[in-house]
Amino acid sequence: MSLELRGLSVEIGGRRIVSGISLRVADGQFAGLIGPNGSGKSTILKAIYRVHRPVDGSVLVNGTDLHRMRPKMAARRVAVVAQENPMDFGFTVREMVMIGRTPHKGPFDRDNDNDQTIIQDAMQRTGCADLGGRSFQSLSGGEKQRVLIARALAQGADHLILDEPTSHLDIRYQISVLELVAGLGVTVLAALHDLNLAALFCDTVHVLSDGSLIAGGSPAEVITPGIARAAYGADVLIIDHPDTGTPQLLPRRLARASRPVARPATTMPEHGPRPCTGS
Repeated sequence: MSLELRGLSVEIGGRRIVSGISLRVADGQFAGLIGPNGSGKSTILKAIYRVHRPVDGSVLVNGTDLHRMRPKMAARRVAVVAQENPMDFGFTVREMVMIGRTPHKGPFDRDNDNDQTIIQDAMQRTGCADLGGRSFQSLSGGEKQRVLIARALAQGADHLILDEPTSHLDIRYQISVLELVAGLGVTVLAALHDLNLAALFCDTVHVLSDGSLIAGGSPAEVITPGIARAAYGADVLIIDHPDTGTPQLLPRRLARASRPVARPATTMPEHGPRPCTGS
């Protein structure tokens, strides 16, 4: 199984947002889509999960054009965790996860034992089984992300699309969510804002700038000072992560050359405490 974009171009309101995007995510890989705000990351993902129809190019899942599939069949192949999740309606966590079974059911089908087994397994894998009876709206941001990933797993798709899955989460939940995603064993394409997390968790990364793909490959190949400058217009330092050897980005102060270096005081303040001299 694999996800492939071939010459993908998308227009919104007559304006070309992304153009000629070609990339491939191999079976079981975790690929990151990175780039500055407005570069087209979310547009590409929405073209994959059929919110936008490409004006050129195609989205292929295991060689089959996703946009030519029936909606239910497409939903069985690709699951989505989007930035916005307006669906709530007072649902419990278990009810939210059960929504993932919709592509596998007819309009009047009831939930059966197989459905219950699948959602219980999805909730166990994502660490939210103990939240089943709680209101989805009452959860923390990190807990909500786990529930939405559980819903995607219950959908039974072998491809997972995530749009900024760590947005608005603190560092603990950022790591927790990405560790979870990396261990699922499905093919993943995620738009990520944090380059350091992308380098730490992704097998490959693809860099967008102004609606075009400017680089793609392993984190070591792609996350470099030159590409950071080309995509983000930022001057950065790159060091190796001490645990993994993956590149980690350090920002640099724009005014570093002109700022005086603070030096420690060498004399006691005039009215400060006096040293003890003994008796």
